[in-house]
Amino acid sequence: MAPSHSHDAETVTHRLVLPRDANHHGTLYAGSLLSLALEAGYSTAYRAAGLDANLVLKRVLDLRCYVPVPIGRVIQIRGRQIHRGSAQIVVALWGPPLNDKTSPWMDGVMQFVHVDLEGRPEPLADEPQEIAEELGHPWSRLRERTRKLLHVRR
Repeated sequence: MAPSHSHDAETVTHRLVLPRDANHHGTLYAGSLLSLALEAGYSTAYRAAGLDANLVLKRVLDLRCYVPVPIGRVIQIRGRQIHRGSAQIVVALWGPPLNDKTSPWMDGVMQFVHVDLEGRPEPLADEPQEIAEELGHPWSRLRERTRKLLHVRR
């Protein structure tokens, strides 16, 4: 598998919230949020794993929406690898504050696994690396939450 050498790189996804994405309140529907987050998470994991990765979602560890997002708003989701095992990648997602807000509109953590053609976990091409201790805002906070959820040790 060809490594991408972008373990520290962030991905950025933008999306216009359309009426088809909305609930009966005219804001982003939870199912649409999950779909958007999964796309952003997969893109982040794929970039970190390399171009030949065969990734599948193992689990959504955490996904939180803090602010209702109305139809017509363009949202942004940033992603970054925060943990890497021999066959797995954990990515954090963060939605920067909307306009006049000071807190993120969403955040979350997803775990992906690299699998062989029969669907069994297979080691990634690159050896697991310890991610830099200080990730900076908001990644270090999300990594700490992940450690609590997964009991990931240093």
